[in-house]
Amino acid sequence: MGKLFGTDGIRGVAGEPPLDERTVFAVGRAVGEFLQKGKSRSLTPSPGRRASRFGMTGGELRVLLGEDTRESSGWMTGWLAGGLRAAGVEAVSAGVLPTPAVARLVQAKGFAAGLMVSASHNPYRDNGIKLIGANGMKLPDDLEAEIEERIHNLVASDGGEAHPPQVDSALVKAYLELLRGAAPSDLTGRKLVVDCANGAAVRTAPALLASLGATVTAIHASPDGKNINEGCGALHPESLQATVRELGADLGVAFDGDADRAIFVSASGRRVDGDGVLLAAARWMKEKGALKGGAVVGTVMANLGLEVALKRAGIGFVRAAVGDRYVLEEMLRRGANLGGEQSGHIIFLDDSPTGDGLLTALKVLSILREKKVGLDELVADLKVFPQRLENIRVREKVPLEKLPAVQAAIREAEAALGDRGRVVVRYSGTEKLLRVMIEAETEADVTRWVGHISHAVASSLGA
Repeated sequence: MGKLFGTDGIRGVAGEPPLDERTVFAVGRAVGEFLQKGKSRSLTPSPGRRASRFGMTGGELRVLLGEDTRESSGWMTGWLAGGLRAAGVEAVSAGVLPTPAVARLVQAKGFAAGLMVSASHNPYRDNGIKLIGANGMKLPDDLEAEIEERIHNLVASDGGEAHPPQVDSALVKAYLELLRGAAPSDLTGRKLVVDCANGAAVRTAPALLASLGATVTAIHASPDGKNINEGCGALHPESLQATVRELGADLGVAFDGDADRAIFVSASGRRVDGDGVLLAAARWMKEKGALKGGAVVGTVMANLGLEVALKRAGIGFVRAAVGDRYVLEEMLRRGANLGGEQSGHIIFLDDSPTGDGLLTALKVLSILREKKVGLDELVADLKVFPQRLENIRVREKVPLEKLPAVQAAIREAEAALGDRGRVVVRYSGTEKLLRVMIEAETEADVTRWVGHISHAVASSLGA
């Protein structure tokens, strides 16, 4: 079966290994057995993580399940619950809910763990399982490895049956109440457009913003099991931009399939990604004396323009590996309380242990209300260096150091760009893709070197 866990849980094509019924059941049972084992001992997190208990001591163990709107999410939730039940653990479902909602509710309601069925921004045929510890954070690699070993053993030796869990409708309301603690007091007069990506934000985002007084137009808010992320959401904000301009809205926000990321559109139609949000939030938090750790944590994909603008504001910037789990680990190591990714995963650690698209939207709205400006003005001085990301499908993930042609192309690009650009070449943590990112002062340089490296990759690894 190979390695199950990537940078964001288990992911693949729904119905095929490792997301076939037998394996999904084994995941639920392995997690349940892991938690039962942890009832009598403290489970120590990896270095850099907050001290916490991933298991519980005594009492009945409960695991919270959430899911997005894919046609496969319902049956997968049932098989996970069946596995948990076989291990003597109670499964409680929140139904369709954002991934960060599961993280917040696990922490707030005393669940032993959370399991989210979602493939985030991937197409509907894909799905995934994200594991969340009792502290609301993703489990560290060493604990995932322990669970993975047990999953392999169970798949090889056992079967089971699905057991659809009871849905607790009060959990959606509980999540919204948690968010209201970080919300601006009144959004009356604000005209907003919300792109729900036909995903997990459908039940929460429009209702929350409307309850705060905003006039909300929701688009891509009619999921049918197959249209999640299809030409919409955080990866495809074009229709949001058009709607914001057409309606004369103050702001637009687009979520991805599981609503842990948010991309914004200003009144003029300008797209503002996670880099713009980090800049605005960092300056705002510094002004309030609330920015901790001496720096903002981003990733190697963050635009050079963000780093330059933060430096101009007297704010440090630290780059971590791509993946919100690595951003969080670096934040915890430094004692920082703000970090995130260009893709729109933003972690406000004083409020939530994970990136939350709805929380990010509330923070941006709070900044705009307090400063009495629009989003265009807020990020007007962010000079975005030309940047292009090329995703190349590969047959297998051969270590880059074993690909001399690719290494030579990377060295050529780095030598040519010097300190006027950046080259990032890395494998996706969830798909058979090699990502080639070039950042430079001119579009011509970006196009040239993306093409040069991509050609070398395709020749060596092309699918």
